Amino acid sequence: MTVDAVCEHGLTWIKPSFLWMMYRCGWGLKEGQETVLAVEITREGFEWALRNSCLSHYVPELHESRAAWQREVRRSPARVQWDPERDLRLNPLPYRSLQLGLSGAAAARYADEWICGIEDVTPLAREVHGLVRARELDAATALLPEERPYPVADDVLLHLRR
Repeated sequence: MTVDAVCEHGLTWIKPSFLWMMYRCGWGLKEGQETVLAVEITREGFEWALRNSCLSHYVPELHESRAAWQREVRRSPARVQWDPERDLRLNPLPYRSLQLGLSGAAAARYADEWICGIEDVTPLAREVHGLVRARELDAATALLPEERPYPVADDVLLHLRR
């Protein structure tokens, strides 16, 4: 699995969507975000993080109370957040992409155990952005990394959608 990661608010955020990452880093042009890396991690590590995660926001239908959710956030080494997916012009789409925040044990395991490859995709980001700016959307689309729905067993996410 290839992901992009950003360290923000004490969490390392895994962003599996290329276009969401481009939205976040402004095509690698935002100050302090000029380098875009695709980090390949193991499936086992990604699923460990999902199994040991909680939602990044309170959901009354899912959580016993706001206080119970806050306790869950404090003890969980990973946070799941769903943000609108983006199109080539970085406009929001009607469906969401996973963002997975790692802290504590999850961040340590990510750095020490799960990473199996790192690729600098800054040139790709700049090339796609140039094509988008030139209104050559078909050419830009052809360069996008292949992304597919991630098959995951129901038990991995059950605690996030009881």
